[in-house]
Amino acid sequence: MSLAPRTLALGVIATGMLMTVLDGSIVTVAMPAIQNDLGFSAAGLSWVVNAYLIAFGSLLLLAGRLGDLIGRKRMFLAGTGVFTAASLLAGVAGSPAVLIAARFLQGAGSAMASAVSLGILVTLFTEPRERARAIAVFSFTGAAGASLGQVLGGVLTDLLDWHWIFFINLPIGVAALAVAVPALPADRGRGGAAGADVLGAALVTAGLMLGIYTVVGVETYGWTSARTLGLGALSLVLLVAFVVRQATAADPLMPLRILRSRSVAGANLVQVLMVAALFSFQVLVALHLQKVLGYGAAATGLAMLPAAAVIGAVSLGVSARLNARFGERTVLLAGLVMLMGVLGLLTRVPVRADYVTDLLPVMLLAAGFGLALPALTALGMSDAGEDDAGLASGLFNTTQQIGMALGVAVLSTLASSRTESLLAAGSGRAEALTGGYRLAFGVGTGLLVAAFAVALTVLRRPRPTPGAPAGQPLKPAATA
Repeated sequence: MSLAPRTLALGVIATGMLMTVLDGSIVTVAMPAIQNDLGFSAAGLSWVVNAYLIAFGSLLLLAGRLGDLIGRKRMFLAGTGVFTAASLLAGVAGSPAVLIAARFLQGAGSAMASAVSLGILVTLFTEPRERARAIAVFSFTGAAGASLGQVLGGVLTDLLDWHWIFFINLPIGVAALAVAVPALPADRGRGGAAGADVLGAALVTAGLMLGIYTVVGVETYGWTSARTLGLGALSLVLLVAFVVRQATAADPLMPLRILRSRSVAGANLVQVLMVAALFSFQVLVALHLQKVLGYGAAATGLAMLPAAAVIGAVSLGVSARLNARFGERTVLLAGLVMLMGVLGLLTRVPVRADYVTDLLPVMLLAAGFGLALPALTALGMSDAGEDDAGLASGLFNTTQQIGMALGVAVLSTLASSRTESLLAAGSGRAEALTGGYRLAFGVGTGLLVAAFAVALTVLRRPRPTPGAPAGQPLKPAATA
């Protein structure tokens, strides 16, 4: 396939990624308006986010493997169609139950499309430099989409109403489907008989769904409650049974050979830690702007915009060249150091922070995400072959969602507990909230240090092999 059709296909994949990420962040600033309009309880409101997260995170691995079997193009089209239809349902929802159901369907559609996106990309762009540039574009849409969602969500909610945060997906989804049909390469897949591990699919889907459901309920029920411990133990049993099944099945859903690569296993572990840590930046900084500094929804989105701008500039402008010259591992380490600076500075954020002196430097250091994510994505897909590209893509997206769920559960719980203890000790509301956020930023910094250590020790620099083309990344021969 020539470059022009592949570029068009990349645009379709990036658009699908943008819709998925945008939908995850655009809702956050509209939550108060949704609660007031539909009469959500405080506990019920969290399910506007949780329903999407549970469906998305639990179905990614299954969708990725099914894409390898029935065709990644078919899975992408089906997922985009489900997501677009569910967005319409969410936009017209007149009750909490309908909105939560629509959000679950949105999560399922997003999982179907997202799980195979990277698989399509790495099979389209096989030359290392072209693949690096394509991954940079893909990573940019994911990283910048979160910040863009906050801006767009605030503007739409303030100027129109919250329904439009879902209606905005309709023209994008229809356009993506119309272009995807001719642009994406046709692939028939290996056929259902090549790996239709029904028992394995049931085990991993149930285990992930139950595990994410348990984690998102931690803030309400606590880590040591009977509900958390019981459901967590059951989830662990299901996931262990899934691993045993994969080791013994003739046609496993997830062949365990995919985890033998140091690059794949290490990149996915780094991603869990990094994404969990950066939840505190994406969400808690926005909460600090609104609850402590008194910013409105639109102003909060605009305040976060410099982060999106520098992430985009680094992702699209320099990340591919740096990866080609220095290697993904080195670039990843540099990005993680910058991100440590982001959360490290936030541990000292004043109660009455000045945006220019206290917060703008943090936004600019977020450029580290534009370095880290493309490098991490390339490492996570580095050993994906034609038959397993969808699975590797689904696995990479799954660990991203697991990291996000852990970040929500751990950091938000710690921040909330610290805030309550400070309030009980007599601190003012602004001081107590800031103290809680600072604790979460400190723990996030620790998670990034752990991610750096894993990247440094597990993602070893590959040894040059005789005759390898200069400047091209090499696949590591070592196995974990």
